[in-house]
Amino acid sequence: MENVVVWGFAWAPPFAQGLVRDLRVRWALEEAGRDYEVRLVGFMERTSDDHRRRHPFGMIPVVETGGDTVIESGAIVHAIAEECPPLMPPDRRIETLSWMFVALNTIEPTIQALAAIDQNKDEEWARLRRPAAVEAVKGRLAVLAARLEGRDYLLGSFTAADILMASVLRILRHTDLVSGFPVVGAYLKRCEARPAFRKVLADQMNEYALHAPAAA
Repeated sequence: MENVVVWGFAWAPPFAQGLVRDLRVRWALEEAGRDYEVRLVGFMERTSDDHRRRHPFGMIPVVETGGDTVIESGAIVHAIAEECPPLMPPDRRIETLSWMFVALNTIEPTIQALAAIDQNKDEEWARLRRPAAVEAVKGRLAVLAARLEGRDYLLGSFTAADILMASVLRILRHTDLVSGFPVVGAYLKRCEARPAFRKVLADQMNEYALHAPAAA
């Protein structure tokens, strides 16, 4: 990947700040030591013809590089990791890929289901569904805790799988579910303490502050 441009939103509402998925991409690029440019699109511009040419569903992140366009955070992190052996060790490539997909396909949907419920917490349907959603999340976290027992990271050393997994776990920051599994809680703190993560989070939050609507 060369001449990398990362597209993100200029602003996000407070509940989403620090969770928007271009953060995963920037984190991977920082860990890989890659130069990149950030360009921002307003939320209402996401359905414009210009942005739909970048992403047909009007979403972010989008990466433009060397004349190619890559969409979806998992695919982008994968592309970055393929060119960075520490993020995808050649002798453990399949294992790394497997845990990347675990983060996106097994853990994230369950967590997102709970997050959607909690965004509608005053609705009767949300109150009724929440207990089962919480138990589903706890089930996933219990398995993850077993995997992490005795390991600093999912494969021992930090890889692209940890970028995706930590990003997914952060969606639960409005709850105490992660801290209820001390091994998982310590793992998330370890990931968030990495200099690359701290840099990109600060960058993204600064951008949001600059572009915040007057009434926000």
